[in-house]
Amino acid sequence: MTTYYDVPADLLIAGLADKLRSENSIKPPEWASHVKTGTHRERPPVQEDWWHTRSASVLRKVAIKGPIGVNRISQEFGGAKDRGVKKNKAVAGSRNISRKILQQLSESGLLEDAMNPAGTVNRGKVVSAKGQSLLDEIAHSVRDIAEQRYPGLEGY
Repeated sequence: MTTYYDVPADLLIAGLADKLRSENSIKPPEWASHVKTGTHRERPPVQEDWWHTRSASVLRKVAIKGPIGVNRISQEFGGAKDRGVKKNKAVAGSRNISRKILQQLSESGLLEDAMNPAGTVNRGKVVSAKGQSLLDEIAHSVRDIAEQRYPGLEGY
């Protein structure tokens, strides 16, 4: 069975964003068309469906790096802030966007909390069984396209 590790990220994220858009479980807030994605950006995103693409990317990152929280996810989507004459400085992306996307993915059943063995401390988010099956389903559906684009993938 093909997993999300076996296909390139760009194909997986594009297919996953289409699936999330069609399910209507992930909806951008009304302010999403006006907001920057971090202090290192000068303008809002140009793409119309950037919320679904970011949600798909967050789901993939949680699957690979989980358990992971809002702060780490926002750092993953950060970048270099242009500070004029001074040297550029690494800054995190928007924590509000990361938090809202993680909440929407949790409400749709794709993510769940990772608790410590005592059940007292939340260590972050991990992919649920439903999210794992969705990722593997999308990876299996884009595998043919990936093999055509990257001929070396047939060995996997």
